[in-house]
Amino acid sequence: MVGAVVGAVLGLLAGAPLRAAVTRFAVPAGEPPRNCLPTPLGRCLRHGELLGPPPLAVEAAAAALGAALGAWAPARWLPVLVWLALFGTVLGFVDAAVKRLPDALTLPLFLGTAVLVPLTDHHPAVWRRCALAAVGLGLCYLLLALLGPMGLGDVKLAPSLGAVLGLAGWRTVYAGLLYTWLLAALWAVALLVLRRAGRRSELAFGPAMLLGTLAAALAAAGS
Repeated sequence: MVGAVVGAVLGLLAGAPLRAAVTRFAVPAGEPPRNCLPTPLGRCLRHGELLGPPPLAVEAAAAALGAALGAWAPARWLPVLVWLALFGTVLGFVDAAVKRLPDALTLPLFLGTAVLVPLTDHHPAVWRRCALAAVGLGLCYLLLALLGPMGLGDVKLAPSLGAVLGLAGWRTVYAGLLYTWLLAALWAVALLVLRRAGRRSELAFGPAMLLGTLAAALAAAGS
């Protein structure tokens, strides 16, 4: 209980810089990052215009993720899962807004994950499994991108998620994939029912990938 409360408070405090990052990178492809300092209510301090996600949405998401990590994540997994949650919050909101996952976010996520995974577990066999899972998920999403509407941003995100899932074993890698597709399907059905999207609408897949990975990792940690 204490861990969940502390995690929620820390997540809430991280909400302001995370919202600023979302507002900066949630621009269409080819446009430069936006230069704005948003308030938690989504209004730019410099120009007064409303920008970015709905008021308090980023802050609430960060608090919820912080509470989940504080409640269920093992201490040795916290650095890599917090790293994933911070970048994942920004990537999820950016993808939902403009249907893209910028290299400026996916690349540092991957580099940081590559450093933190060996620090999380010191067994070379685990490192090899994480590397294989990273390559496997990357190739899987690359194949989907070649065959269907999957974006290259999803392909670049996949290796980081595979490496994190590999820490807990192959069953967790498979569970992460299953949770991802279940969440994506539920989100697509909800949008169709609410008439917020049509059958041919492009859907952001990054949020489902990120939430599915965190859900699988936390489930494995609690088992």
